[in-house]
Amino acid sequence: MKTRKHDTRWLVGVALFVALQLVLQFTGIGLIPLPFIKATTLHIPVIIGAVVLGPLAGAVLGGVFGLCSMWTNTVASSALSFAFSPVLGAELGGAAGALKAVWIAFGCRVMIGIVAGWLWIGLKKLKVNDFAALPVVGVVGAMTNTVLVMGSIYFLLRPEYAALKSAPLDAVLGLIMGVVGTSGVAEAIAAAVLVTAIGKALLHVPAFQSRPQLG
Repeated sequence: MKTRKHDTRWLVGVALFVALQLVLQFTGIGLIPLPFIKATTLHIPVIIGAVVLGPLAGAVLGGVFGLCSMWTNTVASSALSFAFSPVLGAELGGAAGALKAVWIAFGCRVMIGIVAGWLWIGLKKLKVNDFAALPVVGVVGAMTNTVLVMGSIYFLLRPEYAALKSAPLDAVLGLIMGVVGTSGVAEAIAAAVLVTAIGKALLHVPAFQSRPQLG
């Protein structure tokens, strides 16, 4: 009976975070269009959910983030949307292009929750204080998103990215590192602040204090 109660709390918690992600998505502040890429806030609920509900919940929420990314880049495309939309990826590179887009948009986002969730568990086993652990998890979770996405674009779509930027192939690494060092760092700083503030508040909620570590 106790396990069933915990499972119900876990499911309700995941549902609440999914609802938050959908609010961010449909209000347009989950993926914010920029000239060559979409800045994101959808990784924040993924990281916080992984902290308070565990790595499995983080993976589920990361998957929702990925689905939102694929949808947005399909129906409201930008210059780089072929890297995130299986439909546009298929138009550019056939089945292989679609699979690359699925990995970049979906697989990389699932990894955010897995990495953040297990990192939190590891830090708590080391008895790291919440105010130290939460910003670390926030930064690492956000950088997991940036590094995996931009790294995958480099390794899987380097010629297409070079063509998009009208740059030679040997300049792509520098362009990728520029995104990581600007947008990626900004998102990591925001994640450190928000994950610490929101996560610390939620960790005082009894429903999250007694959660099972599903992961």
